[in-house]
This record gives sequence, structure tokens and C-alpha cells, in this order.
Amino acid sequence: MSIPSDISIARNARKKSVLEIGQALGVPAADLVPYGHDKAKLSPGFIESLEVRGDGKLILVTAINPTPAGEGKTTTTVGLGDGLNRIGKRAMICLREPSLGPCFGVKGGAAGGGYAQVVPMEDINLHFTGDFHAITSAHNLLAAMIDNHIYWGNALDFDLRRITWRRVMDMNDRALRQFVGPLGGVSNGFPRESGFDITVASEIMAILCLARDLADLEARLGSIVVGYRRDHSPVFARDLKADGAMAVLLKDAMQPNLVQTLENNPALVHGGPFANIAHGCNSVVATRTALKLADYVVTEAGFGADLGAEKFFDIKCRKAGLKPAAAVLVATVRALKMNGGVAKADLAAENVEALLRGSVNLGRHVENIRKFGVPVIVAVNHFSTDTAAEVEALQAYARTLGVEAVLCRHWAEGSAGIEGLARKVADLADRGEANFQPLYADDMPLMGKIDVVAKEIYRASSVVAEKAVLDQLAAFEAQGYGHLPVCIAKTQYSFSADPSLLGAPTDHVLPVREVRLSAGAGFVVAITGEIRTMPGLPRSPSAERIMLSEEGYIEGLF
Repeated sequence: MSIPSDISIARNARKKSVLEIGQALGVPAADLVPYGHDKAKLSPGFIESLEVRGDGKLILVTAINPTPAGEGKTTTTVGLGDGLNRIGKRAMICLREPSLGPCFGVKGGAAGGGYAQVVPMEDINLHFTGDFHAITSAHNLLAAMIDNHIYWGNALDFDLRRITWRRVMDMNDRALRQFVGPLGGVSNGFPRESGFDITVASEIMAILCLARDLADLEARLGSIVVGYRRDHSPVFARDLKADGAMAVLLKDAMQPNLVQTLENNPALVHGGPFANIAHGCNSVVATRTALKLADYVVTEAGFGADLGAEKFFDIKCRKAGLKPAAAVLVATVRALKMNGGVAKADLAAENVEALLRGSVNLGRHVENIRKFGVPVIVAVNHFSTDTAAEVEALQAYARTLGVEAVLCRHWAEGSAGIEGLARKVADLADRGEANFQPLYADDMPLMGKIDVVAKEIYRASSVVAEKAVLDQLAAFEAQGYGHLPVCIAKTQYSFSADPSLLGAPTDHVLPVREVRLSAGAGFVVAITGEIRTMPGLPRSPSAERIMLSEEGYIEGLF
């Protein structure tokens, strides 16, 4: 059976008015701020009124390490939400907003696929409600105020060599990674080295996703460390009196966005940090709101479980007091065969032996999730090229791990194709077997926390770092930040820092080349290997194939 393109399916969706979607949730029309007919923001007053309600059950969808073969984590998240509603459960979905950079690069959007999508797909994958633009503006306002303060005399005694706040934009552009500016003479300011990160790597993105409300948002913004004085003491955003204006720019962006699935089930799409360079989860506000409105909330964490799930557990759940009831680990036969050494061009051919070789990647992730005390089930996202022998071999391997692997056809069939998984996930969450606990304690030294994640999750033999990195970690601890969790920036393609090491490598070395303090967000970032906080475009970016048709329709998004 031929399935139309994602954008074609989305364009032909029979959407309900967002007011109808809100009404089904019990959201008064006055508490919805519509952006057109099919998307709206929830008012802060309504969110605050939900505090008296109990919480539903939180279900995390994560995945094996991504490969060019495809895994379908967001597609499965949407499909599972639809499936739970199909079997009579009151369920909601919480997703991250896509970044424009990957949409026009190689990764594509983040609205799901096939018949398991959130809509309006084009809006969600492009400008949506302007949240990312607000984050970009707030971030760059702070950058402008730093340079302006220095231009007018530098009363805070900034050391120009130790300004840590860069600029951001929501696009892949390697040419902006590092530059010297401002240039052009005395009237433009003092030249110094700086650069751009992608907006999703901004600390303000992480702050928006972790803040409880507007007051917490403004306090976190004020706590951002933007650089250091000549005596090495930190300079905060509040020292520049920038926090109030930044909060004003982010006021509307703090409100979660309500949209719907193709099957008219509610979804909150809000926030969007990358999991390879940030904490990779949707906003705490959206998740906590959904838990008050539904009995089951299905959310995702970016990339593989070594990144997204670990940060979901160790950062988001720790900071927000969330207690996940179950986890779903998404895998595909194709991706596991690629982990087993099969080239992308040969994935259509049956190869049970390669599948079993690559399944060690799945096994490693199952072991890791269990370390957090969360029960797990495997979702096998079906591709038309999968053979019965391959599916049976994968399910048999899963049984050796003590987990069930459920075949899912939601991409082609919508909720009807994932009903079996929905029943099993609901049962798993209802059993109350979860005994969630983070991987490490707050009072452990920062380097100790990095070491725990490297050895327990990545299976590294050791962590190496230059003396400058160790000294910087010691300085963070001396400044009172030793209690913070760590957010490790690492390639998404491997458990190691080497993207070419597929499967389940062991005894590798994790090189930490830089550490950054995100005092407002509340974590310390450890940058490893060759990971970049500003991606580049590929040789043939998706932007070459995105265009308007003669009828004025957007073509090429996926």
C-alpha cells in the first residue's frame, strides 16, 4: 500500500477548531489565546487554577541511537497518544517544537510522520507561534546589552577575554561559529572574539523549558552568568538590568501551545532544546499542565536514551519533581541492522544475523533505563521491508532481556496500528512498579557526576579532561554550583564520543574539551568530542527541495 507524503497527509487532515480541542479538555474559551483556527496558547491563569488537581501518569518515549535508517520516536509518541485515546483512556501528548535549522538541513521537522502526526504540520515545523523567535530576541538582547555596557565605560569591569555569552540564531550556519567583532572603529565598540550558537542550544531555551512560571523565569534569567570580571568573579544578567526586558520578550512564549493530532487528540508542543547539546525535553510547564488535564501523558526526550532519557531523568524529573511511570524504547529492524554493520543501501534485504549483532544497542538502552527504576517496554516501529523472521528474532532477543517488544504499525495505520502497545503501556503504568531515582546525588562533585554518566550510561572506561577544564569545574563548585546536575553534550550516533562506533561499545574514553555554566537553567554543560553548538548544513540541504507549489502550498517539508 502506497502512503502519501507526510505533508500531503497533514494537508488533508480533518482538523477540529482549537476551541473544540480545548473544550474537550475543559479549557474555557476565554483561557485559550488562538493563533488562527488550529493552534492556541493556554493562559497562565488557567494553568495556575489546575494546581489543586491530581496528576496523571507520565510515560516517556525514548529510542535507540539514531541512524540514517530511521527510528520514529516522535511518530511513536504521537501514535501512542492516539492509541491510548482509541482504547478509551484520557491521554495527552507533550512534544518539543522543531528548530528551523534541521528543518532546512537534513534531520527534518518534529511533528511525527505518516498517519501519526500533530497538525498543522507546516506551521509547527516553521514559525509556529513565534516562541523560538522570542527566545532568539531575548538572548540577543542580553548580548547587545553586554557590548553596550562595555562601550559606555564597562562599569562592571568585564574582562573582555572572559565574556561567555554568545549570540544565537535558529538556523544551521557554520560560518558563524566563531568570529571577531565588533569591527569598524571606535564608534562600534571594542573588538573581541565570540560566536553564534543555534537557538535551541541557548541557555534561555533551557530556562524556558525548566521554569515553573513567569516569576521563576525572570529569576532564572537574572541568574545567567554572562562573563567574568578581571578578578574572576561572575557577572550576572541581573547586574546589567537585563532580566526584566528579557522576561517581557518571553512572556507569551512561556504559555504552552495547544494543537491536535490527525485523530483530533490534544497535544501540547512547547520548547525545544536539542538533546545532544542541551537537555532535550519539552517544557516543564507543558508537562505539568498535561498531567493535570489527562490520566496518561506521553512525552518524548531527544535522540537516543543515552542522551534524551538520561537528561529527562537526571535534569528535568529531578528539577521538576516528576515521577515517570513507564518508558517506551523505540527501535526499528532497519536501524538495528545498520548497528550490526549493514549499509543503508542494503537494509531492505533480510539479515537476521546482522539484526542480532546490532540488537546489543537496544539491550544497552534497556539496561540503562532500568537503572533509573523505570519499567520499560520496546516499540518496534514497523517498516514495509521488515520480514517476519526479523521481527520474530527481535522479539525473541527482547525476551532474553526480560522485556516485551511490540510490533507497531501506527505510521501506516494510525491508532489502529498501535492499539496493542497502548494497552500494554497503560497496564505497565497502572501497575505502579516504577521506583524512579536519578543516577547520582546532588552533593556529588561535578567531575564525579560526569564520570558516573560516562561509565554507567556510555560504558566508558574513563573520562579525560585538560587541567583548564578541571580548574573550571573547581571554580564552579567554589562559586556554589557544585550541587547542579550535569548536561553532557555528545554525539547522538554512538554511546561513545565517536559517531562511527555503533552497537554497544565499551572501554572507550570520553574526552571533555569544555565546560559551561548554565546557572539560570540550573546545570553544568560538559562538551565532549567534536560536538558543535552551531550545526552546519549538509552538502545537499533539505532547503534545496522546500518550495511553494503553483497553488501556493508548501512542498518538501518532512
